[in-house]
Amino acid sequence: PTVFPAFKAFKASGTSSKSSVRTIYEAKVYQNGDRIFIELTGNGFLYNMVRIIAGTLIKVGQGQLEPAEIPKIIDGKNRELAGPTAPARGLALVEINYEKTVDTN
Repeated sequence: PTVFPAFKAFKASGTSSKSSVRTIYEAKVYQNGDRIFIELTGNGFLYNMVRIIAGTLIKVGQGQLEPAEIPKIIDGKNRELAGPTAPARGLALVEINYEKTVDTN
C-alpha cells in the first residue's frame, strides 16, 4: 500500500474531513474497447477525490501532464496543481469491505 501524508491536492473545497491522509492500496488504469477504466482501492476517499484523480489521469493520458508530475502534485498539497474534477457520469462504487472485529467484552 501507498500511504501519502496528505491528499490535499485531490480534495474539493468545502470538504468537511479534518484529515486528508488516506491509503491507496491499489490503482489500476486500463482500456477495454473504447472505454478507459480507473480502479482505486483505498481505506477511504475525500469528497470528489476519485473524480479529481481521474481528471488528473485524463490530463496525463492526453499528454498535458507528465506521469512524473503526480508525486509532485501530491507533495504540493495544492488543489490547483491537480487536474479538473471529472464528471460523475460513469463513476461507480464497486465494493465496500469492512474489517471484521471481535467483541472481547
